Amino acid sequence: MKRLFFMATLVGSFLVAKAQEKPKDSTKVEALEEVFIKSVRVKADSPITHSNLEKEELKKRNLAQDIPYMLNYLPSVVTTSDAGAGVGYTYLRVRGSDGSRINVTLNGIPFNDAESQGTFFVNLPDFTSSVESLQLQRGVGTSTNGSGAFGASLNILTDGISEQAYGEISSSIGSYNTTRNNLKFSTGLLNEKIEIAGRLSTIQSDGYIDRASSDLKSYFLHAAYTDRNTLIKAIAFGGREETYQAYYGIDAETLENDRTFNSVGQIFDDEGNFEGFYDNEVDNYAQDHYQLLWNQKYNNNWSTNLSLNYTYGRGYFEQYVDDFYYSNILFSGDSSFEFLGADPVTVNGEEITSTDYIRRRWLDNDFYAVNGTVNYKNNTVDVTAGAFYSYYDGDHFGEILWSEFPTGYGYKDRYYDSNGVKTEFTVFSKATWRIDNKWSVYGDLQGRFVNHETTGLNSDREVFEVNQSYSFFNPKAGASFQLDAKNQFYASYGRANREPRRSDFEEGLFTAERLDDFELGWRYASEKLMINTNAFYMDYRNQLVLTGAIDDVGAPIRATSGKSYRLGLEVDAVVSISEKISVQPNLALSSNKNVDFIFQRDGELVNLGNTNLSYSPEIVAGNAFSYRPMQNLEVSLLSKFVGEQFLGNIDSELSRLDSYFINDVNVVYEIKGVPFVKSIYLSALVNNIFNVEYVSNGFFFTFDDDFSEPGVITTVEGAGFYPQATTNFLLGATVRF
Repeated sequence: MKRLFFMATLVGSFLVAKAQEKPKDSTKVEALEEVFIKSVRVKADSPITHSNLEKEELKKRNLAQDIPYMLNYLPSVVTTSDAGAGVGYTYLRVRGSDGSRINVTLNGIPFNDAESQGTFFVNLPDFTSSVESLQLQRGVGTSTNGSGAFGASLNILTDGISEQAYGEISSSIGSYNTTRNNLKFSTGLLNEKIEIAGRLSTIQSDGYIDRASSDLKSYFLHAAYTDRNTLIKAIAFGGREETYQAYYGIDAETLENDRTFNSVGQIFDDEGNFEGFYDNEVDNYAQDHYQLLWNQKYNNNWSTNLSLNYTYGRGYFEQYVDDFYYSNILFSGDSSFEFLGADPVTVNGEEITSTDYIRRRWLDNDFYAVNGTVNYKNNTVDVTAGAFYSYYDGDHFGEILWSEFPTGYGYKDRYYDSNGVKTEFTVFSKATWRIDNKWSVYGDLQGRFVNHETTGLNSDREVFEVNQSYSFFNPKAGASFQLDAKNQFYASYGRANREPRRSDFEEGLFTAERLDDFELGWRYASEKLMINTNAFYMDYRNQLVLTGAIDDVGAPIRATSGKSYRLGLEVDAVVSISEKISVQPNLALSSNKNVDFIFQRDGELVNLGNTNLSYSPEIVAGNAFSYRPMQNLEVSLLSKFVGEQFLGNIDSELSRLDSYFINDVNVVYEIKGVPFVKSIYLSALVNNIFNVEYVSNGFFFTFDDDFSEPGVITTVEGAGFYPQATTNFLLGATVRF
């Protein structure tokens, strides 16, 4: 907090000094604000498939659930939650691609973790409360910063400048003892040039799954200076999360009999008798982001944008390593003295070779980034060029807190220690040329140059020495044709290349992936009807697909598929039936296949032919039916259907996840004219109103059994599931002063 206070004071002093300059034209604020994400966002008529969500739409369901749940009703989106109710660890898939393959930027700065490539929104709880707008581009999309988009890219713009001062108090309560409280404020534009605004938030929830609790805190602070041609923002935001883990899921029998059971943290005696759960099997992580954004407009044609970023992340997850549980249920050797690099000990004449112990596995990382762009536009062309550089330095280490038998480790001694350094340099140039009133063409060239180096011992206490460099060329092109005032057609092609992540290196995977994405679309807009339709073909080479298996901390394991593809059709619409009733349906149909997939079964390599890609339902549909009986009241029925999918790539019946259809009701009512306040905004969300017992995620694994029958190898399959909450609710009120 001292660092945060110092930064705010320094920036505030700078802005006060700048306030003596020439007068400001407030009509320019919005246009200047948009430049922060201009290099990664596209316009409505571009040949890129995309969806937008604005602040007014987001706040209707912003009651405690995370950002993935705000996107749940967009085309091709599937969401899931470890705790079952959208608070804590939540995940997003688009077109079957998981969050590590969805490029996410905050004000143009990468949010994906550099090494794991994951997007952990739990580190920024209640961040929706500080979002001005977001854009989800499906497919490769336009060039962006950070790892390539292999399913989608999500770019988020944080709160814009408020010209009027305000204060805001917001609270929510709901099922599973869920509460959210936040406080927001803005000074408004002081001297028509300076604004300081901020937010403090807390969220607590017990979770639907047993012990899957969340204790989340976050903050957001920005100081802004603006005049006619300049916008400077200094932003600090971050969060701290402590969540009880729920990453193991449950088997089919437990799903049937006790669907909220959580196996994490189990403790057994030496004979295998269950004794209870370890009460501190938690993930505890903090992340702070500091950004300095400067947009300068020189005239009606030229502008520049400079962004500086520093992200500091640190934290651990704590585990009770129970000797019986790890040896006999997880079939892991982590409880052995050999794993710890320790010698056996003799106790009462008995040699001890394994032990219960408590460990913490730490991440401590720094991420630096600088991004600069220049833009030229006139009535015919719009050209943006820029460069991006990032440097990541991450320490991975494990500490021993306690052990039942002496292992030679003292309190907080490290039993492994590793470091990862990753650098990225990107250059790009993109342009839109409006040939005439009907035709426009788009071109986008990007070069990415990545180096990833690791040293030390990894968490399996294996020597982990990697030094890999990758150079990628990612061209994109498209064309739009405006047939008339209502109809537009577009076509685009985009290539993306993507480097493996740290865990892939641990699996011996070093080959980069490639995607060629072809999109063909039609947009129709009239007074009462808007339709977006697009077909896509995504052709992959060496795609790193999810095998369905997870590691000892619930992280997915990947394997190289070779050749694979996704072929699909997406349709979304807005239909204004009357002044009071509107419908917003969307439908995604797709075929997602591995081509000539090779699998080792019963000790032999077998060509299974074309198989379904894991976690890729062929049907995803959604709808929002909204009724506005009066100006300040809106009632919506939100529906989501996700077709059956396979949790692995071998089309095993055991890996088949059933389809599900859920419905939520969202009610919002705004009260104005109340003395002493500007407005009171009331919202209610009842999730899964028909009490469906559904599962949105799971895992699948195979292993070769060569013990049961000597000389015979038999492939054994298994599956696990992550059940989601039955009927639950959230109620909220926001008072704005």
